[in-house]
Amino acid sequence: MSKPRPYRSTPVFDQDSLPAALRARHDTKAGVWGVIRVIEGELRLTYLDPTSEVILTPDRPGLIEPQQPHFVTPLGTMKMQVDFWDRPPPGF
Repeated sequence: MSKPRPYRSTPVFDQDSLPAALRARHDTKAGVWGVIRVIEGELRLTYLDPTSEVILTPDRPGLIEPQQPHFVTPLGTMKMQVDFWDRPPPGF
């Protein structure tokens, strides 16, 4: 049996190339989970419903559940990527 894999991943973004759409309120579609992986540095993930924040690092990825409103804020120099899953990703 093959290891579960995301069906799509974004390009790697840094603090300068991170799209404005990801810095503003947005959410995943129904049936889509997102895993934010920080490759270097730190990124603040802000959930909006209910409101909470978590600092993501290379050792601490962030999980976005389907239709969960959120946005991200770079904390200095960083690199990150988002993996998209059609089922709950393993490890969360």
